[in-house]
Amino acid sequence: MDFALTEQQELIRKEVAALARTFSLDYWLEKDRKEEYPWEFVKAFAAGGWLGMIVPEEYGGGGLGVTEASILLHEICAAGAGTSGASPIHFYMFPPMPIVKHGSESLKSAVLPGLAAGDVVMSFGVTEPNAGTDTSRIQTFAERHGDRFVVNGRKVWNTNAQQATHMLLLARTAPRDDAKPYRGMTLFVADFDRSRITVRKIDKLGRAAVDSNEIFIDGLEIPAGRVVGEVGSGFYHLLDSLNPERIMTAIEAVGIGRAALERAVAYAKERVVFDRPIGQNQAIAHPLALAWAKLETAELMCLKAAWLFDNGRPCGAEANTAKLMAAEAGFEACDVAVQTHGGYGYAKEFYVERLWREVRLYKIAPVSQQMVLNYLSEHVLGLPKSY
Repeated sequence: MDFALTEQQELIRKEVAALARTFSLDYWLEKDRKEEYPWEFVKAFAAGGWLGMIVPEEYGGGGLGVTEASILLHEICAAGAGTSGASPIHFYMFPPMPIVKHGSESLKSAVLPGLAAGDVVMSFGVTEPNAGTDTSRIQTFAERHGDRFVVNGRKVWNTNAQQATHMLLLARTAPRDDAKPYRGMTLFVADFDRSRITVRKIDKLGRAAVDSNEIFIDGLEIPAGRVVGEVGSGFYHLLDSLNPERIMTAIEAVGIGRAALERAVAYAKERVVFDRPIGQNQAIAHPLALAWAKLETAELMCLKAAWLFDNGRPCGAEANTAKLMAAEAGFEACDVAVQTHGGYGYAKEFYVERLWREVRLYKIAPVSQQMVLNYLSEHVLGLPKSY
């Protein structure tokens, strides 16, 4: 086994880390306070050519894989940007995958160059208030009228809807069939037509700089040429982005944990209580050391899952395991960082409280820890399905 990064991957790591660290922790603190989208950060990554990393070269991208995208997202988070910095960038990484794999030539030519250049801002419309984890029960419906579809319905937890130019949208094009519950759903690339889409922002615990929303769709028209792949097979096309999404969000959690750990270790070396640095005390040192060990372990699973995906091998178990373990390790590292700072850990000026708030999301999204365990119980251990 070779655990070393390639020369290209190492260069990506160094260059992204350098660029991400030009944006200070105070920058992210202000974005969080003002609930302001980090356009300067996104534009810097667009100017560097990073947004088209997974877009094929013939459409203006880098033609790279999930491994390289994971390295990029890890370094963004490890620089202290947290989910506030990672979320705007990762929407250039996993939503395009079904388009790349299943889109028609005309659809790819229409959408992918804009994504690679950063001109397209993508949102992701799958989850619904009355469906939740059971995607087969979504109710948003797209009815065909000649050469176009007309969509009505609503979505929730739609990230980027305040900024979006386009949306990867999953809608039913046929009623649900209990015998084949995941058939009859179609994936679209829709223009974010605000005359037909009403957006309502959700106030939430963390990542205030990047909006989450409920959207209401009323008569949105989508040309038939904007269907991704086959009509009725959208859920299966979407699966091509679900495992990468789990891998990428997992390694983001690792990066956030590393950023918090870096702050905590520095504080533990500098903070003197009872005439000695607090890091000299095992009650401080051991939790920090254990957090480091768990982050290292989680990262290995992330990179294994990414390698399997990039090499065309099944990776469902590994992608889910990576998400499970990274969410736990990232949160534990941030929690230990807050505890190491004592009362100051609760203060915004020491930065770790924002990372703590943001990393908590990873135990919930893009799939809950409980649903990951359900998947592993059934598909890895062969136990009876529990839901």
